[in-house]
Amino acid sequence: MLEVNDLHVYYGNIHALKGLSLHVAEGEIVSLIGANGAGKTTLLTAIMNQVPRAQGSVSFLGRPTAGMTTPMIVRSGMTMVPEGRRIFPRCSVLDNLLLGAYARKDKKSVRRDLEDIFTSYPRLAERRRQIAGTLSGGEQQMLSISRALMSRPRLMLLDEPSMGLSPIIVEQVFATIKTINEGGTTVLLVEQNANQALRVSHRGYVMETGEVVLEDSSANLMQNAQVKEAYLGS
Repeated sequence: MLEVNDLHVYYGNIHALKGLSLHVAEGEIVSLIGANGAGKTTLLTAIMNQVPRAQGSVSFLGRPTAGMTTPMIVRSGMTMVPEGRRIFPRCSVLDNLLLGAYARKDKKSVRRDLEDIFTSYPRLAERRRQIAGTLSGGEQQMLSISRALMSRPRLMLLDEPSMGLSPIIVEQVFATIKTINEGGTTVLLVEQNANQALRVSHRGYVMETGEVVLEDSSANLMQNAQVKEAYLGS
C-alpha cells in the first residue's frame, strides 16, 4: 500500500532522513519507534508532502506521490493524525468532524459516517456542540482521530497519539487504533510508547538519527535485547 524508497530530507544543513526505506502492506498496523530527534515525524510529514524531499520516492497504492499536494494525497485515501492533535480549538466538535470530510462530495455518506462516529464515541456525541478547545486531552485525541476517519482513509498515519495522556486514556487510544484497523484501515503508527505500539502492531521499524536500523515482526522486536534495553525499559 505504501512504499518509501531511499528517502532523504534536509533542514538546512541537517540531514534529517538518510536514505530511509520502508513499506506498509494493506491491512497492517506498522509501528515506527525511536528516540526524540530520530526523524519519525519528519518521515510522516515527508510522506504527506509537507516537507520537500531531496532524494528518494514515495508511492501510495502503486502511484508515485511526487508533485501531489497534501489535499490531493488525502483525496487519494491517505490521511494523518498529527502530533499534538491539532484540532481547531475555537470550532465545535461537530465542525471539526465536518472539516475532516471537506474533500468529500457525498453528503449523505458524510452524514452516515458522522452518525457512525457518534455511535462509536458517545462522548463526542454528547459534546457535539461544545467548543473543541474545552475538551479534555483524551477527548481531543479521539476527536483528532475521528476527524481523520471522516475523510474515509485507506491508510492512516498516526503521530504520537498517546503523548500527554493518562495511562487509562492511553489504553483507550490504542484500543481505538486496533478497532480502526479491524474495520479495514491500514495504520502507520509513530509512537514513543514502544510497549504499547509493539503490542498493537503487526510489524515494526526502529529509527535512529534518520535511518531505519532494525525491522522485524512486533513480537520479535519485543524480544530483541537491544530494543528491550533501549525502548522497553527492561
